[in-house]
Amino acid sequence: MKEARVEGERSLLLGIGISAVGIGMYVPFSLVFFHHVTGLSFTLVGLVLTVTGVAGLAFMPLAGTAVDRFGAKKVNLVLYAIRAAGFALYPFAGSLAAFAAVALVTALADRSFGVVQQSLIGEVAQGSGRDRLQASTRALQNAGMGAGALLVSGVLGLWGTGGFTYTAWGNALAFALAGLLVSRVRPLAAAAPLAAGPARPAPAGYRTVLRDRPFLGLTAANFLTALGYAALSVLFPLYLSTWLAAPDSLTGAAFTLNTALCAGVGVLVAGRVRRSGARRTRSAALGALLFAAAFTGQIVLGTLRPGQSATLVALLAIVVVYTLGELVHSPSGGALSVSAAPEAVRGRYLATYQLSYALATALAPALFTALLSVDGRLPWAVLAVAALGAALALLRLERHLPAQAVHPEPPAPAPARPLAPTAA
Repeated sequence: MKEARVEGERSLLLGIGISAVGIGMYVPFSLVFFHHVTGLSFTLVGLVLTVTGVAGLAFMPLAGTAVDRFGAKKVNLVLYAIRAAGFALYPFAGSLAAFAAVALVTALADRSFGVVQQSLIGEVAQGSGRDRLQASTRALQNAGMGAGALLVSGVLGLWGTGGFTYTAWGNALAFALAGLLVSRVRPLAAAAPLAAGPARPAPAGYRTVLRDRPFLGLTAANFLTALGYAALSVLFPLYLSTWLAAPDSLTGAAFTLNTALCAGVGVLVAGRVRRSGARRTRSAALGALLFAAAFTGQIVLGTLRPGQSATLVALLAIVVVYTLGELVHSPSGGALSVSAAPEAVRGRYLATYQLSYALATALAPALFTALLSVDGRLPWAVLAVAALGAALALLRLERHLPAQAVHPEPPAPAPARPLAPTAA
């Protein structure tokens, strides 16, 4: 059966893809990008980006409150506008104070965007439509960021480092256009829950979230998995160069394979999982188990340390398993968090959930480097145990989460039993 589409869905996804192109134009070159755009030293740029990034984390709970008060679509459009204005102003922010001011406002919007986008998916889709949008969003983000990185490479090839200024304005245009497209999306009218679940306390801000132990457990489980998401960008390059003494080109090959698979087959894999009727908790747990298998493969590879050709084949095989885990876990885990959040306080719930990703990303560099200094296989062992713990936690939480969160579509009610005949 063909799935119903969200009104304005194509505009939503096109906007996400265009904004991802903008992100890909500067994220791989962050320090170099801002150094050439503003003329400030690398040290000052790095300090400002670190401070404003931490400030952005503190702003995420406020973004969740704004979503609950004004709606995800309105806040989403405001954040697109802020990002567009920020990148339009970066070439004029030549002083430290001006750069810090623009970077702070832009960082607040960037850090909060994931919360708002997840809330918007919950606002415009229901049931398995949320899983489908999660998968499509991730595929477009990977494809867009890859295209953005290629585009900026071409710009720099034509205009040299002066091309970074044009790139900043290109980013501003991308975010503005994405906002215009997303404005065409129509949120669903408020509706009753799809299925009955455990009783929830009356909405009372973040106190509601803190009292919801199953959701906090879900957030904690996601933190364990989120450490694995950070491994490819943080741990993988260090592990290759130090423990395996492999050429840096293998890192590029791994990233290219991961991006190509996410963009090319992400929607297909998620669709297969969705059509299987698997519960979201179990498909997310399967993704975590695939992560654990990939991390165990790294331990084996780090123990055997074969020749360069065998290392390349093994690494690419491990990246395939890792990426498959990402493709299975991400749509189910995202839709699970969106659907487990009560509609009235969805923004606050998802702000709490997204902090698990933010904290894992912030902790990963220090944790991985400390473990790697002891033994190159140790961080992979910690990640494998964490992924197994996440899978177990998801399975144990299944009966405590709302039914409409666990099932992409509500389970059909059991047929009523005929009443036994009574004696006259």
